[in-house]
Amino acid sequence: MAIRRIGQIFVDMGFIDDSQLEMLLEEQQQQPGEKLGRIAEEMGLITDDQLAQALAEQMNLQVINLAEAKIPQQTLDLVSDTMAQLYRVVPVRFENNELTVATAEPQNLAVPDELRTFLGYTIRLVVTTEREIKQAMDRYYGTASESVESIISELEEDEELLKQAAALAGDGPIDLTGAEALADSAPVRKLLNMVLLLAIKDHASDVHFEPFEDEFRIRIKADGVLYEMVPPPRHLAFAITTRIKVMANLDIAERRLPQDGRIDLSVGGHPVDLRVSVLPTLFGESVVMRILDRSVVSLDLNKVGMDAPTIASFREVIKKPNGIVLVTGPTGSGKTTTLYSALNEINNVEDKLMTTEDPVEYDMDGIIQIPIDADIGNTFAHCLRSILRQDPDKILVGEIRDLETAEIAVQASLTGHLVFSTLHTNDAPSTITRLKDMGVPTFLITATLEAILAQRLVRRICTQCREETTPTPELLAQLGLAPEQEPDLKFYRGAGCDLCNNTGYKGRVGLFELMIITDKLRDMIMVNASVDEMRTEAQSNGMVGLRESGMAFVRQGITTAEEILRETILEA
Repeated sequence: MAIRRIGQIFVDMGFIDDSQLEMLLEEQQQQPGEKLGRIAEEMGLITDDQLAQALAEQMNLQVINLAEAKIPQQTLDLVSDTMAQLYRVVPVRFENNELTVATAEPQNLAVPDELRTFLGYTIRLVVTTEREIKQAMDRYYGTASESVESIISELEEDEELLKQAAALAGDGPIDLTGAEALADSAPVRKLLNMVLLLAIKDHASDVHFEPFEDEFRIRIKADGVLYEMVPPPRHLAFAITTRIKVMANLDIAERRLPQDGRIDLSVGGHPVDLRVSVLPTLFGESVVMRILDRSVVSLDLNKVGMDAPTIASFREVIKKPNGIVLVTGPTGSGKTTTLYSALNEINNVEDKLMTTEDPVEYDMDGIIQIPIDADIGNTFAHCLRSILRQDPDKILVGEIRDLETAEIAVQASLTGHLVFSTLHTNDAPSTITRLKDMGVPTFLITATLEAILAQRLVRRICTQCREETTPTPELLAQLGLAPEQEPDLKFYRGAGCDLCNNTGYKGRVGLFELMIITDKLRDMIMVNASVDEMRTEAQSNGMVGLRESGMAFVRQGITTAEEILRETILEA
């Protein structure tokens, strides 16, 4: 049965007339993606109560007044604070394994499906206003909310779970039925769901599950730094890793070999991709989950953090018809995001763009993306050869790892293609030495290389708890500054607050060092000039070093001097 349009329901219920509906539809065309009900509410044509009534009519659901509802604490405990905030729902009633939840967006059909998956109950929706959802959140979840700590204390007291886990521990043959039952038990699912939701909410990049002799640690990496959570009971290590392997469709009977998999989740209506790596260790299996949340990453070159001169120069380079552009930096420094943003900018109908990646992290419209699979011989070099037969204009090679890949990238560049790739080096000038060490002939480097962008990510000071601080003489010495050099230089730090989990940092910003290969630099490469000589020449052409780029952010109060010291080295 077709769902009636919300605008027509407004008219049928007498909230607006036909002329007002036409005006609303015209306004919606000016705001693509915005819901008609929200626009009508903002324009003052309907109230939030009328919007709730119309949505309930559209979805054939009941309306509830949350302000008057009496909700038992046992029902509230079924949905954690984190889950309620993410999905914007409030549990109202629980009967016969059916949980009734109030929502202001019943048209988001992904929410009941995801709640059913996470909680294991049948989900029934009722409709309320966004205002009442917010008030109920403040009233019910503002103080004592369920946390990882409370779930873990419950697990420690669960004797039945302890017996099940003890029966399955050991190195002998695994009772697969018992292992699956333990992994699927409500307490284990509840703990893992809570950890994943917290990680996604905090925009974490990785979750680590690490077994040791006497404990089982869970650590979350947010803003490039690992934070430890309250460790679950050691005897649940097997149950938690098995649950992850079940979700990632891995072999739960295999505990001696590394395994890789993926989990596709949908949280709050947007997709989250989890890459799972399982590695056997001395005391069990270590699991790392890489979180790829597409709603967090903005593939826009204007938002990666480059200053105006650097981004202008980089834009010139990526619009060249051929050559090689390299982005360098350690793992997790944002190289892929920068390259994707560059590809996004030059992605047009006239050019064919192809990528070969290990793995493909974000799918992009209009770009042919090929995943690498070394197990079946589909390496970067093998894949790149085939790509050249597909008549591409721009090519992204995920990483230049060996001479073979480097040589094909060079040949692709010489035959009129623009090639993007990444390399692991400390800074832009030392990339030349790395390519020579790989075995790439010097004359080919000078003929093809157009630019090298080195980058790092440093943590931003939390804006809510930022305060001025006085640097110690030792800190100034490490930065290569004398107190009398910059007497007006102010330093800032984050004192720590609830917003930043008392770390003093929230979010990250990029440091960039763009080295454009000029004719003078090509001559220097040919005569094997040192890295320091090339750096001096590049800086005379306007290249800003990583340390210098970082100090600009310190002066602006965006990051701390300690962060710059942690991520950059003092240039000679």
